[in-house]
Amino acid sequence: MPNAHRIAQIELFQDDNNGYKSFEMPGAKPHYNPDRPGQVEHIFLDISLDLDNKICAGTCKLRINPVRDGVESLTLDAVNQRIESVKIGSAKQAFDYDGERLHIHLKKPTVTGESFTLTIAYRLVQPERGIYFVGPDQHYPDKPAQVWTQGEDEDSRYWFPCFDYPGMLSTSEIKVRVPAQYQVVSNGELIDTIEDGDYKVFHWHQKQVHPTYLMALAVGEFDIIQDQWQDIPVTYYVEKGRRDQGQITMGKTPRMIEFLSDKYGYKYAFPKYAQVCAADFIFGGMENTSVTILTDRCLLDERAALDNRNSESLVVHELAHQWFGDLLVINHWSHAWVKEGMATYSEVMWTEQEYGADEAAYYRLGEMRSYLNEDKTRYRRPMVTHIYREAIELYDRHIYEKGACVYHMIRAELGDPLFWKAIQTFVNRHAHSTVETIDLLRAIDQATGRNLRPLFDQYVLRGGHPDYKVAYSWDGDSKLAKLTITQTQAKDGDTSSTSGLFDLRIPIGFGFVSQGKTPKVEVKPFTVRLHEREQALFFPLEKKPDFISFDVGNHTLKTVELEYPLPELKAQLQHDPDPLSRIEAAIALAKKGNLEAVTALATALTEEPFWGVRAEVAEQLGSIKLDQAVEGLLKGLKDPEARVRRSVVRALGDIKTADSYKALKAIAEKGDASYYVEATAIHGLGAVGAADLEGKPKEKKTLKLLESILKERQGWNETVRSGAITALSQFKSSEEALDLVLKYTELGTPQALRLYAIRALGPISKGQTKPTVERILDRLEPIASETFFLTQVSAVAALEGVESPRAIRILQNLAEHTPDGRVRRRAQEAVQKVQKAIGKDKAVEQLRQEVDDLKKANQEMKSRLETLEAKAK
Repeated sequence: MPNAHRIAQIELFQDDNNGYKSFEMPGAKPHYNPDRPGQVEHIFLDISLDLDNKICAGTCKLRINPVRDGVESLTLDAVNQRIESVKIGSAKQAFDYDGERLHIHLKKPTVTGESFTLTIAYRLVQPERGIYFVGPDQHYPDKPAQVWTQGEDEDSRYWFPCFDYPGMLSTSEIKVRVPAQYQVVSNGELIDTIEDGDYKVFHWHQKQVHPTYLMALAVGEFDIIQDQWQDIPVTYYVEKGRRDQGQITMGKTPRMIEFLSDKYGYKYAFPKYAQVCAADFIFGGMENTSVTILTDRCLLDERAALDNRNSESLVVHELAHQWFGDLLVINHWSHAWVKEGMATYSEVMWTEQEYGADEAAYYRLGEMRSYLNEDKTRYRRPMVTHIYREAIELYDRHIYEKGACVYHMIRAELGDPLFWKAIQTFVNRHAHSTVETIDLLRAIDQATGRNLRPLFDQYVLRGGHPDYKVAYSWDGDSKLAKLTITQTQAKDGDTSSTSGLFDLRIPIGFGFVSQGKTPKVEVKPFTVRLHEREQALFFPLEKKPDFISFDVGNHTLKTVELEYPLPELKAQLQHDPDPLSRIEAAIALAKKGNLEAVTALATALTEEPFWGVRAEVAEQLGSIKLDQAVEGLLKGLKDPEARVRRSVVRALGDIKTADSYKALKAIAEKGDASYYVEATAIHGLGAVGAADLEGKPKEKKTLKLLESILKERQGWNETVRSGAITALSQFKSSEEALDLVLKYTELGTPQALRLYAIRALGPISKGQTKPTVERILDRLEPIASETFFLTQVSAVAALEGVESPRAIRILQNLAEHTPDGRVRRRAQEAVQKVQKAIGKDKAVEQLRQEVDDLKKANQEMKSRLETLEAKAK
């Protein structure tokens, strides 16, 4: 009954958590750091790499200083390794090894303070995690030969024996022997390079303590770009021939080091900073101590750099970890928000430094929305929790984006001078040691005298955020502005500690606009305490305000629904100094949905000074199904800012009219200066072309254009052709479109394009016939068994859109066999979505039928066996 058992297990996960799915899946349990028999003082890896056969072999030496007498055995983490011997000096030590833990029986019990060195000879053959061998094959003959490691969270145990948890810090050395054409980059300083015939040995030494998950190496034939910050070498390693892209992508690094050293009040702590752009890297980037490894997908050409700041944000994020994560190491995974939240907030800080306050505010809005989406669609959880199945599950939007928003709230609460004083106190007090959330609270208290425990209790140690509904009216006789503010996330009448109510002080501004050639805007602020489910607040004012700004500066992590009259919303959209408040006005105006709202939004699309607001206005215009909305949007196609044009064409793709088709087709045919605008227009063309436009079908003509784009427009990260693939996925009943998509899921297709094609199989399955859906599943089943992380993620994304019991079985099989916790969880969540789509009863019935069929088959086999046995007698 294994299938039925899995259904029952997954149903446990569907229990609600105040209306939200639980983060804790079946099998979740409390996790703690292990007991510490001694302090690891130094780790020395001396290894040889055979790139052709994917073999790593050598020794791992651990110098251990015991913290107590009489310890007779040690248990190290070591997964899927061949342990050949364990010695202390020349004396062999007995050991047991079960494939996951190495149990060493010490001949001589430990003596406190008497250090000893374990020497473990080991070998890895075609390892599946921890260390990755990348190279050309029959499908991708041009792929570079590289080796790189990835330790976070607990994967260092896959490539060397160790005490693999973040609370254990030590210095380290890595000595690596490779064929002479390769370079090796690792932590710390390069202290020696020895030529050994056709081989070279690179010897790196990390003199500052760090945890095992930050020990790393990268091997390849690289173009090397040398840079400098003060006396610190700054180096970029890229695949040969991509030097210019490396400079475009990482060239601001020295200025970033200067900026963060200043902000954190602590000079960059390590002897060098290297960035290696690696092929097939499974993350965006990883902040190994002094040697960050980045995906080579972040490398930009000049056209991509026009409107892509993601790579710049990635570079500053990983650099920020050199302080928050590497200099200050989390003591346990449950406190990962401390480092990931600050690294993500450093993206906001750098945006503010480089591009201004409005840009930073808009960037922060994107971070907030990312968290809100996860909270709404996946689960709600405390940012700090030690209850999980695998630590990697914690690496979600709660600790990154919500963490960034919490750091911003701390900054808003303290003000800039005290915030930076607190951060610098935290960094200086805990440099080269481990930290937990309480250490940050104590540093804030020490530096500022402020107790921010109430903020942490509400946002860090429990899940959620306030959802405000704000209604406004004006009493002209009494000259009172009335605001009725409701926390809709809380249950009516429930004031208990589990009610979900937030107790916050929120600034509310009333805006007054003096008319003239250049209108002057004055915002009169009041700070109010919001702590009840519904509060009616009255504000005496000299005259009626032109607009109302709820949460002046929008520093609070929240959602808000504005119920204001149309004139106040129009004035807010036009005059509020805060771009996020203008965006809130645009959203509220779009909900009005009338012609006056369309006119106000269309005017803002051409007159609003900040591109971020114009982009949001375009999106809101697209949500209003009026002809005048299309007219207003079309003017936005001439916007000089590519990111606004991208928003405009995305909105046009949501409006199924002949005019939107014509506009999108022109861009799809002629292109745009921006890869992204062009790709988004092509995607939108598919959405509109798949619709029935006034009785004039565009399917045939659109498919022909999409096919030609796929044949002709190869380029940077396959961005443009990926737009064509997602366009094809809109033709949900077209076998011709499906055939094209299937073609690009084949091995040999450029990886970026293939991943999009795999994902597209989900949406395109929606209107296909049953036999055609089976074709889709016939393709997805072997894809789901491939080992590359990004392929598995794409397969899960596709399968969760296929409404078939067979999709459930493929997902369950993937969840059982993948070594990656993120894929496992995503696959199990996808099973839920498919179950919901096809009906749980139907899914269970299907599985029961399969069990009955198996029973019947077993019975038939048993009968045959008994017949044969009878004949034999």
